[in-house]
Amino acid sequence: ATLTGAVIVALGHENAGLYANDEDLAQAIISAGANEGETVWRMPLSAAYDKMIDTPNADMKNISGKPAAGSIVGAQFIKRFVKDGTPWAHIDIAGTAWKPGPYEDPLSPAWATGYGVRLLNRLIAAKYED
Repeated sequence: ATLTGAVIVALGHENAGLYANDEDLAQAIISAGANEGETVWRMPLSAAYDKMIDTPNADMKNISGKPAAGSIVGAQFIKRFVKDGTPWAHIDIAGTAWKPGPYEDPLSPAWATGYGVRLLNRLIAAKYED
């Protein structure tokens, strides 16, 4: 997970940004999030964004340097460290991990929310435990 301010601009404080290269894994995360009240919104991954982290000065840079697609660029950066063919997912939780208050819902309080713990617990139980 990352915490980019850009995902807050895109999705606010209600949904985390989900990036995944595997449809089954993405759907499992979406389902787990929906079941636990920790919703995610699928965001694009595309080679078109790779040029934003290319640089002649190093293997890559970890920020685009432009006020555009910041959350996507963060995911593209992480993607470069994943071996081809390996299913992976990334969740940008900046907007959901820390919420301004006041909120009445005890499962979604103001300040640090613990977002993702229930989602990942449900995902692991449903997908990886017998």
